[in-house]
Amino acid sequence: MRIFIGVRPLWAKGSDPYENFGEGECIMEQKRELKKNLGVATAMALVVGCVIGSGVFFKPQAIYTATGGAPGLGMIAWVITGLASIAAALTFAEVAIMIPKTGGMVAYLEEIYNPVVGFLAGWVQTILFYPAMISALAVVCAQQAGLFIGEGFTVPLAIGIIILIIFLNNLGSKVGGSIQVVFTICKLIPLILLMIFGFVKGSGANPIFSPMVGDGLSPAVVLGQLMVAILFAFEGWTGVGAIAGEMKNPSRDLPIAIVGGVSVIMGVYFIINIAYLWVLPASELATLTAPASAVALKVFGDIGGKIISVGIMISVFGACNGFVLSGSRVAYSLAAEGNFPYSRNLAKLNNAQVPTNSIILVGGIGCIYAISGQFNLLTDLAVFSSWTFYTLTFIGVMKLRKDRPDAVRTYKVPLYPVVPIIAVVSGVYVIINQLFMSGLQSTVLSVGSIVIMLIGLPVYSVVMKNKEKKKTAANAEKILT
Repeated sequence: MRIFIGVRPLWAKGSDPYENFGEGECIMEQKRELKKNLGVATAMALVVGCVIGSGVFFKPQAIYTATGGAPGLGMIAWVITGLASIAAALTFAEVAIMIPKTGGMVAYLEEIYNPVVGFLAGWVQTILFYPAMISALAVVCAQQAGLFIGEGFTVPLAIGIIILIIFLNNLGSKVGGSIQVVFTICKLIPLILLMIFGFVKGSGANPIFSPMVGDGLSPAVVLGQLMVAILFAFEGWTGVGAIAGEMKNPSRDLPIAIVGGVSVIMGVYFIINIAYLWVLPASELATLTAPASAVALKVFGDIGGKIISVGIMISVFGACNGFVLSGSRVAYSLAAEGNFPYSRNLAKLNNAQVPTNSIILVGGIGCIYAISGQFNLLTDLAVFSSWTFYTLTFIGVMKLRKDRPDAVRTYKVPLYPVVPIIAVVSGVYVIINQLFMSGLQSTVLSVGSIVIMLIGLPVYSVVMKNKEKKKTAANAEKILT
């Protein structure tokens, strides 16, 4: 996840009641040169640390529900989706390194296409993607807590978790960052224990690779549903470009770090899912909202299982904190440039020098989404909204190769154009599958995501008009003085 820093807004006071709706000027602080001291091993560890989160603990339910309780295609889908993520990350990295601007994907799409596309990416990330991820993680964290306090409190607990994270992040970026480090370490403990003891204490009597899908199901349609579910578990590879400036030899080492890192993740996911099946059959995992906890209870007994469940809950809390931390910086980055509604308010820093209103905005929308109490629904919504713009970025690599053939590229995606084409095809497949092939709920979610994106068009128009009006007034004032 990319964190935005070094943006300091300078705002002029005014009495216009609409002046907050997109205006302002900003200055970008000069960034010091980053030290190029990262090798392959460190870079690979960063990739792994950014990606492994909550999906591996909770997605088996969605996976085996989609397959009709059959394990085969679910297991294969972890590998297919991992390979698609490798192609996506390798492709994305070329754009990230070629356009090293604050704002991440927003800046990339703005430069590749036009400012409207860039704004829509930032709009969807702020209003939809990050809040949906935050609410989904808060919901499963609350569901885990239900193992200790009883069921029926998921929604109020989820909202309480988000409010707590908002409060902690408003204490300063050091607090939010420290939480992230501690909880990242904690998430590895239940992973390792479940992998080891799942094989040691499981019966191994359940089928793992057959049947592929349940009776009457189409493998092509089911695979699309599985990819959407599993892509949530691989979310985080978009941050790979952020480490390139600190690598000794990015053109050589970055693809190794990406392929190596995502391969390690794919291996971990594949092994732990075999461990789950070693203990419980796919048909049973499909019925469990917290499959990893159920496996832990089976393997370790009531007390040991609940200890592992606490570890999973800590891991999920840390992931939720990470999305509040990074999502609020997307909103702040846009506001600091005057390119978002109510920019003046969203760009304000509190006494701890963090964008308090941006944190409240992203977290507050997450609280609204959490009312649904639906983890899989929220993650599917987030994945669809993000992969729409990821796919545009993949296409952008080929567009830049055509438009700027002589541009300096310290890193080029290997096996061009094969790898970008794989990334584009994967993205298009996910989008089409969600829109037309995965049932009414999926179609409604996808159309809702598109509607929210399109609402951004009139918002952008108003923001730009007010920004232009401010510039005209400022220029007139300069002439008069």
